Amino acid sequence: MLKSMTGFGKAILEIDNKKITIEVKSLNSKQLDLSTRIPNIYKEKDLIVRNEIKKELNRGKVEMSLFIESVGSEKEVTVNLPIIKEYHKQLSTVCNECDIDQTNILQTIMRLPDTLKVEYQELDENEWNIIFEGVKNALREIKEFRAQEGEALEKDIFARIANIVNLSLEVPKYEQDRIEVVKNRLKDKLAELKEKTLDENRFEQELIYYLEKFDITEEKVRLSQHCDYFLETAKSEEIAGKKLGFIAQEIGREINTLGSKANDTNIQKLVIQMKDELEKIKEQILNVL
Repeated sequence: MLKSMTGFGKAILEIDNKKITIEVKSLNSKQLDLSTRIPNIYKEKDLIVRNEIKKELNRGKVEMSLFIESVGSEKEVTVNLPIIKEYHKQLSTVCNECDIDQTNILQTIMRLPDTLKVEYQELDENEWNIIFEGVKNALREIKEFRAQEGEALEKDIFARIANIVNLSLEVPKYEQDRIEVVKNRLKDKLAELKEKTLDENRFEQELIYYLEKFDITEEKVRLSQHCDYFLETAKSEEIAGKKLGFIAQEIGREINTLGSKANDTNIQKLVIQMKDELEKIKEQILNVL
């Protein structure tokens, strides 16, 4: 079953005085293009998060964000009283000796270095384990989203493959008229050659080449086989996007060759319709995992 590379997953946790929101978004990309936004307190776990995302999502442009809404803070700020007392002692001495007003001396002191002590919180492993489970839940949700999107992609792509097959099945009904056109052309050429000296061996070689040039049997067979292989791959492989892209290229080659050999207006019209369906398939495959 096909899966999309587009998806969104979210988990919301409440731990003590913190509300933690985890979001994972993904779009299509040739490889896994991963970016994470994690608060500093959890930065040491970034590699673990990345490895989990790589294991679960495989491909896509993926953005993972972890937000914290907290009554507290990652850092605790306290007044450094010994430093303030020392500043006050020295500045008071200066003010007294210079007869300076001390009304705003505290404001001046608080602007000086080291008057506030900043202590950063340490990572709580139990808290992290809960958060990591939230990351896994968000990844499960985005995988479910991808699966739902994949169903819609599969339905559209399979319908277009069926259209290509049905259009190719219409080709034979125009082949008899096409053969008659080719025969008439050969007869006209032969009539022109009656009065000329003819190299029989060379004539046979040219005739064989001419007939092979207009024979589209192999193209029809290969086109049918490629379409069958496309459906088989899409149904059997979970991560099939790249492979389906290659098969679509082969389908395109057969359609193009069919068009170049057709030499018939009605068949050319069928070929154009097949090309249109294939282009839409290729656009959809870009988003297939």
